Amino acid sequence: MPRALRPFRHRDYRLLVASMAASLFASGVWLLAIVWQVIALGGGPTALSAVSASASAGLLVSVLIGGVAADRLPRRTVLITVEVVRIVAASAATALALSGLLTVWHLAALAFVIGSAEAFYFPAYSALLPTLLPAGELLAANGVEQTLRPVAMQAAGPALAGVLVGAFVPGAGLLAATAGYALALLPLLWIRIAPPTGTVTDEAEETRRSVLADLREGFAYLVRTGWLFASLAFALLYVLLIIGPIEVLLPFAVRDRADGGPAGYAVVLAAYGVGGALGSIAVASRRLPRRYLSTMLVLWGAGALPLMVLGLTTRIWLMAAAAFLVGATGAGAMVIWGTLLQRRVPAHLLGRVSSLDFFVSLALMPVSMALAGPVGDAVGIPTTFVVAGALPVVLAVAAIALWRLHRDEVAHPLTT
Repeated sequence: MPRALRPFRHRDYRLLVASMAASLFASGVWLLAIVWQVIALGGGPTALSAVSASASAGLLVSVLIGGVAADRLPRRTVLITVEVVRIVAASAATALALSGLLTVWHLAALAFVIGSAEAFYFPAYSALLPTLLPAGELLAANGVEQTLRPVAMQAAGPALAGVLVGAFVPGAGLLAATAGYALALLPLLWIRIAPPTGTVTDEAEETRRSVLADLREGFAYLVRTGWLFASLAFALLYVLLIIGPIEVLLPFAVRDRADGGPAGYAVVLAAYGVGGALGSIAVASRRLPRRYLSTMLVLWGAGALPLMVLGLTTRIWLMAAAAFLVGATGAGAMVIWGTLLQRRVPAHLLGRVSSLDFFVSLALMPVSMALAGPVGDAVGIPTTFVVAGALPVVLAVAAIALWRLHRDEVAHPLTT
């Protein structure tokens, strides 16, 4: 089989991917539906900032516990619980919207719940994946994830939500998100997980260990591991710069600068998704680059430059082209990053390190969300996007040089 498709030989992996695809699709529907639900309620950039920041805050406050849960609890059980919580929260939003009782603060509270659930999902998913696949197929599996993420979450999901919101009301999009989360639950019920290999004594000792001790162990590994620390230090500032403009200001750039509506916004997100899919496939279809750390950071840093076009142009097709490039480079870098965690982090620490990845890299996401609206109002959308697109290049070069990552990747080759 082609390298990028080899993981599909495994039954349980196919079920896991089916669930993830449905979940990502539902999240894509949810994200676009709440944008236009906020607008339908009369909200502007500041109101959308509040809802987006609330979701990010839920992710942030829960993600460290999510990593401990991934290392301590059955990972399939964690994933099932996440989907159940999402179904309940999305159902509540749908009922309130269709009954005319929904407010911005209801949306913010429910977004917090869904963000908290998200914090448990990907540490468990990342730690489960190496137990289902051989090491040589992890790059391809991460490529599948990064292909599905933009296709389902930034393209197909928003496209359906745009149609539903345009034809009916934003509540119809929330209803579709609820159905998607329900569909994601079903394949998880059929996955067969091998029993743990540890002894009874090992398991008892693990149970007695405190959560704080687990967290300290994960933090200690992060601090003493140069390539991991450098990558997450870059990600911390990268997220601060780009997430708020993309999540909060982009729909208003489409509306105010290009005279677009839900359909135009969906086109830009779809282009982002298609770019991400093709970028993921391109990276997953090849061997891991020998200079994997440098390649990853350059893809992220230089790949942010097209963000400047999003703020400066007044044409939907140029916004879509810029979004395509940002999606392709970002997703390609994420394929490499996910594989590095699974290949270079010890198995017993993988859940916690994955959660620390979320925590450290996304620590400033709520700040970015909260600032994007006021900053965009104060200095204008074009200036905000220009700054967000230019600075990541400088950060990437600094991370490679200061932590001498070019030496680390040569000293620790990953050849398969």
